[in-house]
Amino acid sequence: MFLRLSLSLLVLSQSFANGLRTDGRFNANSMRKPALPIPSLGTFTQRYWHTYEFYEQGGPIVLFSPGEGNAAPFYSYLTNNTINGQIAQQENGAVVLLEHRFYGLSNPLPDLSVESLRLLTVQQAIDDYEYFAKNVILPMPNGDKLSAVTTPWILTGGSYSGALTSWTMVNKPGFFAAGYASSAVVEAILDFWQYFEPERLTMPANCSADVERVIAHIDEVFTSSNETAIQAIKESFGLGDVTHLDDVAGALRNNLWDWQGLTLSGGPGAQFFKFCDALEVKDGVSAPAAGWGLEHALDAWSSYWKTTYLALLCGEDDVEDCLGTYDTSQPYWTDISIDNSERSWSWTVCNDVGFSQNAAPVGHPTLVSRLVQPAYKLRQCQQMFPEAFPQPPNVHTGQINSLYHGWNVSVSNLFFANGQRDPWRYATVSAPGVILKSTPSQPIAVSEGFHCGDLLTREGVANPTVLAVQKQALAAIKTWIAAWKPAKVRSVRDSRIRERKLKKPVDGWFRTPVLE
Repeated sequence: MFLRLSLSLLVLSQSFANGLRTDGRFNANSMRKPALPIPSLGTFTQRYWHTYEFYEQGGPIVLFSPGEGNAAPFYSYLTNNTINGQIAQQENGAVVLLEHRFYGLSNPLPDLSVESLRLLTVQQAIDDYEYFAKNVILPMPNGDKLSAVTTPWILTGGSYSGALTSWTMVNKPGFFAAGYASSAVVEAILDFWQYFEPERLTMPANCSADVERVIAHIDEVFTSSNETAIQAIKESFGLGDVTHLDDVAGALRNNLWDWQGLTLSGGPGAQFFKFCDALEVKDGVSAPAAGWGLEHALDAWSSYWKTTYLALLCGEDDVEDCLGTYDTSQPYWTDISIDNSERSWSWTVCNDVGFSQNAAPVGHPTLVSRLVQPAYKLRQCQQMFPEAFPQPPNVHTGQINSLYHGWNVSVSNLFFANGQRDPWRYATVSAPGVILKSTPSQPIAVSEGFHCGDLLTREGVANPTVLAVQKQALAAIKTWIAAWKPAKVRSVRDSRIRERKLKKPVDGWFRTPVLE
């Protein structure tokens, strides 16, 4: 099936040196259907991982979720290979990794049908954080006396879970002692063409110039009536059997999506740079900033796709099965079994956040074909969830931004960390044009990094601007935790009663890096 990009964290594969890792099961109490007069549907088992390697009595609990994915590969986010472990080490705290509802094995219901997914909402995820922090008995000394009522808890996250950190602190003011939000996509946006802007502006200039030329040419041919020329382009990329032209054009975004996997600590051999080298290095010579021009770039890109990249993307799969998005009989659209993060995340995208990664507006330079518009994504929402969307969905971006304040967030003890090269930057508080000032109680720090890079210790080692952000965050959290005092907070029950007052149920919701 067509490869789609969610917010994603890098996986850290290092094993624990001296740390203690425990796997836990927690009976979460948030199976309430929003806006319906049902008191409760019971509890479900929510997975978590935990270490108290650095803990000393009186220290805080750091709570992290990788967001929209199975949490098991992220266990190394408990260690000081990440900002979570750095915070715990500095503050003599413990770290907990919590799996998000409807991801991995933390499922309130036994499938991912539309009826089940109605329990996957932003508010439910926020309430899960609160209920867990109030009620979990951690497997450590005095673990039954460490609730967020009596102990400072620090909520951390990146990408979607970074946004969830901000939204939770807006929705549950004073409950968490502090928050750290990396690359937090706080503003829900349907037509998110700006996803490709940081890439266009910071990638090698010769590569961006030639990509723009090729895409403009493909659009000109694909919108013509010259069937011979259309088929010739499809065949040159090895996509002759892909039926729909928007699928052909949309598939070329895969080269651009490789940008999100880049890190400052990585080398020049990353997949994205292999793509640019294929276009811009000719006979051992790199193109000037203006690029080689359309003829060479089209030949080079199509040849690279056909001979190298297509196999990486699709393996032995038929290209229509791999890249086509119209055949609703494929398991991609119909599989409702659990531990299917693509389906769970699509529910949130289609209901609440949109984030359609498509062409720039006419008149603005674009790396993406103008055949790819929000309607392309909304059609896929209908195909995956026909019971919920007999018509293209009306994505609730305005409601999400109103409820959780988006770019207008203003809460105490919340640290925002963003990267200049992050493709998601335009949905963060560091988006160009957003006038949200950094303050001592809500700092906003920007590095030269990519997506969620500041979560990783190694990125600070590789780049001084990332290190400066990490040091600033640690200093701020140190101050906030030193000043923390227990405060009265709203109960879980009260927060859920308030949820019923919404005009419409909040139906739905993204991811963070797994470390290599």
